Amino acid sequence: MKRRRCLSRFASAALLAAAATGWAQTDAKPALTHANVAYGPHERNVLDFWQAKSDKPAPLAVIIHGGGFTTGSKEQTRAATVRNLLEAGISVAAVNYRLLSHAPLPAAHHDVTRALQFLRSKAKEWNLDKTKVGALGNSAGAQLAMYLAFHDDLADPNSPDPVARESSRLACVAPSGGQVTLDVKWWLKHVPGYAPHRDFLEMFGTKDEREALKQNAEISALALISKDDPPVFMTYEMAPGQPYPADDAVTRSWKIHHVVHGIALKKRCDELGVEAHLNHPGATTAYNSVVPFFKAKLLSGGAR
Repeated sequence: MKRRRCLSRFASAALLAAAATGWAQTDAKPALTHANVAYGPHERNVLDFWQAKSDKPAPLAVIIHGGGFTTGSKEQTRAATVRNLLEAGISVAAVNYRLLSHAPLPAAHHDVTRALQFLRSKAKEWNLDKTKVGALGNSAGAQLAMYLAFHDDLADPNSPDPVARESSRLACVAPSGGQVTLDVKWWLKHVPGYAPHRDFLEMFGTKDEREALKQNAEISALALISKDDPPVFMTYEMAPGQPYPADDAVTRSWKIHHVVHGIALKKRCDELGVEAHLNHPGATTAYNSVVPFFKAKLLSGGAR
């Protein structure tokens, strides 16, 4: 198994991403089974849980909100996504985590790791199959989901804390608009017309570029991914080579969530033999959306 320090971070666009990808929805969701369950000591360490109707332990989809690590909440979760997963027999959890106003990265990554381990610790009580857990998220949430998917298992089997003894690994992951590195030089080289939209060093809580790059190397999807990692289904709003639209707000969002991130990760996955699907306008993929992908990977005999 890979062993790396429990650090991870990435950047994202906040409300522009939600508007562009449709994740910030206000339509009514199914009734919660458990609301605002605390999984840690901070006020943001809470999650919502919907339990699927199942006679046997059900798979679990963990939804992680976006917002550039500066805003957002579990309330952004799309009602349709929750309904479709529940109807498929997959339980759902939506997670909050600390933002940059509370602590620099990797606080958010520590939080989602703890949330996943907490959920596994509730497997018997909440009728969950601990071996069939996937994560999905948009932008910052995509980065956090990829961190869980591609990092070593952070379980500590010798911990006196039963939650910490639970696995942090995933069976599949579905990032949307995810950035695969926070190395701004990589962005400047690969994202057409990109100019820095935020202080990347500040996200890491440092003014030292070398320290930021060191931390980024420990958490970026491109650095973490290895041949033993789970299947990934990536979604982006623009096609490779597609010109930016006239709308400045959409163009800004596209640059922050550019498909070149997905192309780079898909190439690396192909090199390692990791199953990877890159979905964008005009693409032909085995799955047309996240829910069919999750059904195929988390349900026995799930159809594409």
